[in-house]
Order: sequence, then C-alpha cells, then structure tokens
Amino acid sequence: MTLSLHWIALFLAVPALLFADLRWTGFALLVLAYGAALIVGQLSAPALLVIALLAVAAYAISPRRSRLIRIAGHALFIALAIGLGLHAWPGFHNERVIVSERMTPDALPFTMFLNLDKPLTGFWLLLALPGLAAARRTAVTLNTTLLCVLPTAVACLCAAQLLGVVHWAPKLPPDSILWALNNLLLVSFAEEALFRAYLQGGLTRLLAHDHRGEWIALCMSAVLFGLAHAAGGWQWIVLATIAGAGYGVAYRYGGLRAAVLTHFGLNAAHFFLFTYPMLQAHPGVHA
Repeated sequence: MTLSLHWIALFLAVPALLFADLRWTGFALLVLAYGAALIVGQLSAPALLVIALLAVAAYAISPRRSRLIRIAGHALFIALAIGLGLHAWPGFHNERVIVSERMTPDALPFTMFLNLDKPLTGFWLLLALPGLAAARRTAVTLNTTLLCVLPTAVACLCAAQLLGVVHWAPKLPPDSILWALNNLLLVSFAEEALFRAYLQGGLTRLLAHDHRGEWIALCMSAVLFGLAHAAGGWQWIVLATIAGAGYGVAYRYGGLRAAVLTHFGLNAAHFFLFTYPMLQAHPGVHA
C-alpha cells in the first residue's frame, strides 16, 4: 500500500511531539495531516466539532483558569477521549488497510484501520500539557526500555499461552511494515500518552503526600488499562493489566518514550512470534 500524504504527516508528527524542541513542527504536521484528510473526505463536519471541543478543553485546563473550569476542562477531555478510543464519535472515516486476513491458519481473521480519531487523545495531551513528555536522556530511555520490554513480554505472552489465547507462531506477514508504523506511532503512542503520562502521571501527583503514591498510581492505571480491553473478554483484561504494569514501570523510570517503546516491543513480539491477534476460538478483535 502507498501511504497518502496525510498519513505520512501524521506518522511524522508523533516523534516531533515527543521532543520538546520540535513541538511546533509536530503541530504543523498535524494541521497538514488533518487538513488533507478533510479535503479527501476522511473527516466530515462532526469530526470538526470534536476537534473544536478538544480546543475548548485545552483552553479550560490552562493554569490561568479557575479550579472549577480546569476540572470541567479535564472532564470534557476524558469524555472525548473515551469516545475517540471507542471510535464512537461520528465524522472520522478511518481507512481500512488490512481486511479479515488470517496471519496463521488457526488465527482469528484480523482487520486493521489507520485511525484519525483515537490518536487525537495523544496529540491533545502533548500539545495541551507538554510537560507530560518531559525529556529523559536518550540513554535512560533506551536502558529502561531494554530492562522492561523483555520481562513484560515474557510475563504477558506466557500468560496468554497458559490462558489458551495464543500459540507460538513465528511469521513475517506481508503487511508487517504498515502494521509496525501504525502500532508504534498511533496505537502505542496514543494509549501510553493517555494511560501512563496522563492517568498514571496525574494520579502520582495527586497522591504525592503518600510515600506509596507512585506505585498506587501505577497499579490503578494498569487496572484501568486492563478494563479498557474488556471487549476481548476476561482473558484480555488480565493480559492487558499485566502489560500495563510493565508499561507503568517503564514510564516510572524512563518517561513516556520508554513506555511507548516497551508497549510496541510487546506488541511486536506478539505479532511476529505468536498467534495474532488470537486463536480462532476467541472473540474477534479489530485494531
């Protein structure tokens, strides 16, 4: 598949936003991406309303506003983020790029979309709250990722095998590069920005008076991450909670970039080495 201009711009916006010095470059790429998507018909009027409401939420959470207005702004963002994550808000015509493909004979058919809605939560967070992506030295990011990704992947994928969700199934599907770009730059980025940088980071600050606060925040965000995967059944709640704990440790010691890379590392191990998305006997999953 040849990627359109707006998808290339959207992919490039993510690494730009993750580096403070390139924040406005990332914003310009987002304007280009969503403007081009509007022109080609992948966005319509209801989506523009959602984007406008995100702008209102960003205005409301400014430190210059009263406490009540800031709380209302965060509540508005959370409501919008839930709808965007569930693909419930109208006006976003996401592009289906993999259609009911079986990665292995025993796997459930897999369909993948390039989404314009869900990544908006991550973009909003890094633009409205740039401190969430506070930079860590590259060596710290990489070392933390290396220390977290293997135990997280082993724990989660061994549990998935014990629960009968996946089998060992090494492969190199034809759409691997597109899957990797989407999973790293849109899926992992958006989920980690929301669950780790926003929820875990915010809870850590709220519980700063408690010496156990950062670990309570980590556990709470991991459980919420697990519950967000409830559509896949109780097995996916368990597995996503285990994964969320690993991502939380990566975030605690290496920041958002380490959490994103750890998340992608587990997903890549699942995709390339095990049944993907799961064995036929289980309910369907779409990305």
